[in-house]
Amino acid sequence: MALSQHDLLRLLESLRSADALELVREVAERLLQELIEAEAASKLGAEWGERTESRTTWRNGHRDKTVTTQAGDLELSIPTLRAGSFFPSLLKGRRRIDQALYAVIMEAYVHGVSTRSVDDLVKALGSDTGISKSEVSRICASLDEQLEVFRTRPLDHIRFPYVFLGATYVKARVEHRIVSQTIVIATGVTEDGGREVIGVMVGDSETEAFWSQFLRHLRERGLTGVRLVISDSHSGLVKAIRKVMIGAAWQRCRVHFVRNVFAVIPKGSAEMVAATIRTLFAQPTVETVRSHLDTVADMLGKQFPKVETMLLEAKEDLTAFADFPHQHWKKIQSTNPLERLNREIKRRSDAVQVFPNTAAVSHLATAVLVELHDEWIVFPRRYLSTESMDDLYPDTETNLPATPE
Repeated sequence: MALSQHDLLRLLESLRSADALELVREVAERLLQELIEAEAASKLGAEWGERTESRTTWRNGHRDKTVTTQAGDLELSIPTLRAGSFFPSLLKGRRRIDQALYAVIMEAYVHGVSTRSVDDLVKALGSDTGISKSEVSRICASLDEQLEVFRTRPLDHIRFPYVFLGATYVKARVEHRIVSQTIVIATGVTEDGGREVIGVMVGDSETEAFWSQFLRHLRERGLTGVRLVISDSHSGLVKAIRKVMIGAAWQRCRVHFVRNVFAVIPKGSAEMVAATIRTLFAQPTVETVRSHLDTVADMLGKQFPKVETMLLEAKEDLTAFADFPHQHWKKIQSTNPLERLNREIKRRSDAVQVFPNTAAVSHLATAVLVELHDEWIVFPRRYLSTESMDDLYPDTETNLPATPE
């Protein structure tokens, strides 16, 4: 469909009165439309109204399509056919523009940017019309499909001898009220020494029922071979671990334990008490670890009786790490490996402050964890050496669940 002289004169007149950016936009729009029509004619085997033996089908109108470019939005018309389908290869090549735009919107969403800010961001990229809330929701729904695949993926590809559990909190609107929402996270060390994010779930609080639901979900997805679970001493969590993770030992996080101790001693004594407790974890053997705990408890008990009681009551759980290979001790004494994940979630959720709903919390938390999980997989740095993992399972053991419900 070539331009007539009248059309060319009209275009020339409009270009004379346009500013530089508008000039580029109109030229690009007209050029793309001509190329689209030429490709359609080639596919049909005939021009507009032309009768040829090579014609394969007939045109059946056009459908509108907006293409976003750095020159602005281009309003194009895509020919439709009576039989078959047609989409210009030129726009297929330019789909990277749309994909990049969508990626930016998704990335902004993951970083906790509000819909209004996303709209401004899209305009800055060259889209004159910005983007509607419904479009943001549609794009994020597409993103959520990918996140749901991650949240529910099977875990039976390998055994996870060590599992770390933790939680962080954000604010969200639930039934027209702003309430605290719990994001619970599970990471695992694989039997070859690697790491994976194995679970994430959002709930109202850290109750035993919620933690049990989360742990059972991990089981249903194929989590096996668990030898040690590392977490803080939240009562709901501990009860759920003992109930669901039968056969696995529990290591009470040493960092959280020391923080609990700080609550029962004067602030001025905190550093001295913490340094004394830390000597427990520097002992060379299982026997010395546990005997030294008794010594420390007796020593601190003279000045702080509550600390002595806390140490003796937590002895078994605080020293569970000592029953595992010595090379692993420093890595399995606390939930510190979860701290980076929690920081990333909090950093990105701080921009939101209050999430619109629980689903939005789940979207953002999962997206952040997928990003970190991919780092562990694509750029593998063994958390524990493969050689040191050999003693965790007897040679005769088959790959069966080590902790059946």
